[in-house]
Amino acid sequence: MSKLEEAKKILEALGLPRKQQNERSALTLLALCNVKRTDKWSQARQASMSVVGNRRNPKYPGVMRFIAEHYGRHYAENSRETFRRQTLHQFVQAGVVDHNPDEPGLPTNSKDNHYRLTTEALRAVQAYGTENWKEELGKFKKRFGSLRQKYSGQRKVKMLSLILTNGAGLNFSPGKHNELQIAIIEQFAPRFAPGSTLLFVGDTANKDLYCDANGLKSLGVSFDQHNKFPDVVLYDKKRKWLFLIEAVTSHGPVSPKRVIELEGLLANCKAGKVYVTAFPDFKEFKRHTGDIAWETEVWLADFPDHMIHFNGNRFVGPR
Repeated sequence: MSKLEEAKKILEALGLPRKQQNERSALTLLALCNVKRTDKWSQARQASMSVVGNRRNPKYPGVMRFIAEHYGRHYAENSRETFRRQTLHQFVQAGVVDHNPDEPGLPTNSKDNHYRLTTEALRAVQAYGTENWKEELGKFKKRFGSLRQKYSGQRKVKMLSLILTNGAGLNFSPGKHNELQIAIIEQFAPRFAPGSTLLFVGDTANKDLYCDANGLKSLGVSFDQHNKFPDVVLYDKKRKWLFLIEAVTSHGPVSPKRVIELEGLLANCKAGKVYVTAFPDFKEFKRHTGDIAWETEVWLADFPDHMIHFNGNRFVGPR
C-alpha cells in the first residue's frame, strides 16, 4: 500500500469525515508528519507548517511546497483556501493539528499562520502498522472523540422528521425545500387527496428518500433513479388519481416543458394525472406565474385550505 493510501486509512481511523479522507487531505497529513515516500510512519515528527510556504522566509515550511517536492502533486497557489477550509479547519476540529501553536496571538490574516500535529495525533501516527497502533488510536479518540460522529450527530439533530400514516418514519435534511415537501404530505394531502398513499418523495441530500416501487409499478410507472421524478407523488386509490407535485422554493414549477417531460415518463400510467405546483407563499408564487402550465393546479403552504386552478372548466382532476 502506498504512503498516500496509508494516510487515507489513518485519517479514516482518526475519525475524519469522508470529505477529509481524500487525496488532498492525505497529502496534507503526510506533509505535517514530514513523511516522505520511503519513510516509515515511525519517523513522523511535529513540524509547524504554513499552507503555502515562503522560500524567502523559511520560518514555517509550506504544506503545498512539501507535497509538490516529495509527492509530485502541484496545486495552484490559489488553492490555499481549499486547503484551509476543506482540510486544515477539520484537522483542527478533529484534534489532529493545532493552529498557531508557536504564536497563539497571530491575526487570522498573518503570513505566519501555521499548523502542527498534536502530541496525541503524532503518537498515533507513529504507531501505525505496529502492535501499539490500537492503543495509541484509542488514546487519541478518548482525548478528542470522532469528528465524523460529531458531524453526523449535528446533522441528526437538525433533521426534519415525518411519520407516515403507515407508521414509517422519514428524516429529511434541513432546508426550505424539504419543509415545503413535508407541508405537502401533512397539509395538502389530507385536504385535497384524502386517504391517498405516498408513493415517492425525494430529499435535497437523498433524491429517492422514499419510493414505493411496487406501488408505482402497479400503476404502470417504472421508477428509475436517473429520471427526474416530481418531488412528491401521491396516489388516490378511490378516484384513481395520481398527484404529481413539484415543491418550488427557487425554481422548477410545472411548466409546459415539464408537463411534456412527465407525460413521456408516465406514458404507461394507468391513473389519471393531476399536476400540482406547491409554493411556500405568494411571494414565491408570483415569481413563477408566467411559467406555470395551463390545466394544472397551484397550492400555497401559507394558505393550505385553498387551491388555484390554471384555466379549464373544472377545479381539479386529471388532464
